[in-house]
Amino acid sequence: MKHELFCLQNLKFLYNPSVKKVIIIGAGAAGLMSAIKAAENSEVILLEKMPKPGLKILVSGKGRCNVTNAGPMSELISAFGRNGKFLYHAFSVFSNEDLVKFLNGIGVETVVERGNRVFPKSQRSKDVLNALKGEAVRRGVKIVLNSPVKSLNVNGSSVKGVILQSGQTLDADYVIMATGGKSFPGLGTTGDGYEMLREIGHTVTPLYPGLVPLITKEKWVKELEGLSLRNVKITAICGKKRFSHFGDMVFTSSGISGPIVLTLSSEIVPFLRHPLSAEIDLKPALSDEILDRRLLREFTAQGKRMFKNAMHALLPASLIPVFVGMSGINGDKKCSEITKEERKKILLLLKHFPITILGTEGFAHAIVTKGGVSLKEVDPKTMRSKIADNLFITGELLDIDAITGGYNLQAAFSTGFVAGSAAR
Repeated sequence: MKHELFCLQNLKFLYNPSVKKVIIIGAGAAGLMSAIKAAENSEVILLEKMPKPGLKILVSGKGRCNVTNAGPMSELISAFGRNGKFLYHAFSVFSNEDLVKFLNGIGVETVVERGNRVFPKSQRSKDVLNALKGEAVRRGVKIVLNSPVKSLNVNGSSVKGVILQSGQTLDADYVIMATGGKSFPGLGTTGDGYEMLREIGHTVTPLYPGLVPLITKEKWVKELEGLSLRNVKITAICGKKRFSHFGDMVFTSSGISGPIVLTLSSEIVPFLRHPLSAEIDLKPALSDEILDRRLLREFTAQGKRMFKNAMHALLPASLIPVFVGMSGINGDKKCSEITKEERKKILLLLKHFPITILGTEGFAHAIVTKGGVSLKEVDPKTMRSKIADNLFITGELLDIDAITGGYNLQAAFSTGFVAGSAAR
């Protein structure tokens, strides 16, 4: 699509006083949607500092692009926790159903998978990106790559355009900020949008990596790298607060990850000023009483077998050596010789398998940024800044973040749609 690229040195808005001029900073999900919508009535320049647009779209959903979630509005709002209500208007104006219809209309068929996650039928994120780029170009959007913005050009309380790193100034009637957060900085989201907004008076709440793998104190996790645990429950203790999630997780070379760990991370990261105690319930479907009866039954039936071998009926093979070591019971001990007190230790370990969380793998491995521009300073009906005239703020720049499942991309598309609609 060579025709989508423009030379910055020769780039100017066409002179037509009756047509509004819009500059959008950042060609990700929010930026592309803003551009597509704004181009209905305005002349649009979409600036992207990277050599290619939409790099984060390409890696989302492990390269499959989980574009949204097909759940009801109430679930979408609740997925964003305390700040979810800010998105009520955006989701009403451009819902998950609207997004799916829009994608279908530009050639992207979708399918709904487990957990109401919506993916392109092709299972390829590049198909979503190519369709969005193609639609933007079809509507006359000028996409300019390798064009980092240094700052917003402000006159009094009004934003008049942007100043590029090259020193060039581009004037516009409206500017839409869609630079993304700080997650995956290698893809261009280095947090520069926050700095530009701080410079003109916006408040940015503390920023943390969200939906990010966790690092643990225990070194034995390296031995379990790649081991997935299904249908378990993890709980982190943060002072008087306890955060718990049920589902799947995986051990990494330095800690833990997987769906329930990523969700947990966004809740506990503000508390990670010091190590946090956590525990894994390896058998959450069984009460202590039922699990104790099962242990007694297993040990009675396998009386002549060694303890470590009998545990294969309850645990993945690679976890057994670690589990046996933590129990303090000789793994070679016959099951018939296991005492009642030892059985209690085994039961306690199965229901409260301990792990210590030291920190996260940082923004380089985070799916989203937690924190952002204060929502008190943004109009939820337009995404217009309350600090500076003619400025709109979208997507991950805002102090909104959700659990995994397509919610965060939906927020990017919806806030981009609203901003693009208003900037005209």
